[in-house]
Amino acid sequence: MKILVLNCGSSSIKYQFINMANNAELLAKGMLDRVGIKDSELKHQAKNKEAYMLIQDVPDHETGINLILKALLDPDHGVIESANDIYAVGHRVVYGGEKFSTSALIDDNVKKNIEDVIELAPLHNPANLKGIISMEKLLPKVPQVAVFDTAFHQSIPPHAYMYGLPYSLYEEHKIRRYGFHGTSHKYVFEKAVDALFMRRDNVRAITCHLGNGASIAAIKNGKSIDTSMGLTPVEGLMMGTRSGDLDSGALLYIMKKMNLSLDEANDLINKKSGFLGISGISSDMRDVEDAAWNDGDKRAQLALDMYIYRIKKYIGAYAAALGGVDLIIFTGGVGENGPETREILCKGLEYLGISFDAEKNTGLRGKLEMITKHDSKVKVMVVPTNEELVIAHDTFRIVAHHDNNEAI
Repeated sequence: MKILVLNCGSSSIKYQFINMANNAELLAKGMLDRVGIKDSELKHQAKNKEAYMLIQDVPDHETGINLILKALLDPDHGVIESANDIYAVGHRVVYGGEKFSTSALIDDNVKKNIEDVIELAPLHNPANLKGIISMEKLLPKVPQVAVFDTAFHQSIPPHAYMYGLPYSLYEEHKIRRYGFHGTSHKYVFEKAVDALFMRRDNVRAITCHLGNGASIAAIKNGKSIDTSMGLTPVEGLMMGTRSGDLDSGALLYIMKKMNLSLDEANDLINKKSGFLGISGISSDMRDVEDAAWNDGDKRAQLALDMYIYRIKKYIGAYAAALGGVDLIIFTGGVGENGPETREILCKGLEYLGISFDAEKNTGLRGKLEMITKHDSKVKVMVVPTNEELVIAHDTFRIVAHHDNNEAI
């Protein structure tokens, strides 16, 4: 019952190989970078074996996935003897639109629906689809499952997902809030409430996925009721290179004033804004923190202040939307590994009922832990995310269910 999890980007393929029959044991993981670019690089790590690296030109995703399969099968650094040991393949698919509120066994109809929303996710869905089609060619008999980033947020009600635009734009073009990082929000929520022995259907939680891309979700009784990212991942929090919330009128003014094309405007708000745009130093929060705290750089400090302020504002807004909050969760690269950021975020939130425990938080990185005191009315936790594990579980569940139905 071994599941291969693939996360295909436009020029990269991340993967994990997980044995579901042995308590979701991670057998191997790796990343192929620079797909379609000279000197592609495969980094592969199998359990209890030395790391393996290969540099060669990989012109496309099919060639890349074939290299990954060869690495898994290799007698020296592989973990299986035959491709028949692969029970199923699970794919991260960024955009599912309104068609998918859950993960789905991939067939021609699912592929068509993924293709139909490419316009809404031009940077992600084409690569996801390439991974699916490539795997079909390489292992045609192995079932595949699509796990959608947007699926968890399909429970958001219309008053939260609609924009104040002409309703015809929703009817004709499905312009609405979809949200992203759904797999991560779902995983850390369930992991936290299980660790606290809370009932999933009786808790109000705010999950903060903070990384180079960042989003916050309001979760009530296990269902997402709002999230900060919208039709695209550029809405919401300020991020590494994304602007986050922005007056649409300001963007139109900038486009007119600077004579920007649509592509140039898209580049501005997606690749030149956020930490990079404000600090002028880097899109990496670690570099910005170093410049602000050690060098006294005022623009770097401004970028941090803006980042913290917007996260706090969303936490306050979602506490209101939920009618109170029982649990706040930090995850993602910054959320898991930034104790200083977590402390700054929690200061000033005492009015919510948070009694912060600085001792527990200090030095805490990449570990599930409560960072509030025992008597804190609102619990705050750090929960390392594991989107690949969610994909593996969904893939196993769906394929096993399908196999059982076929056997009946």
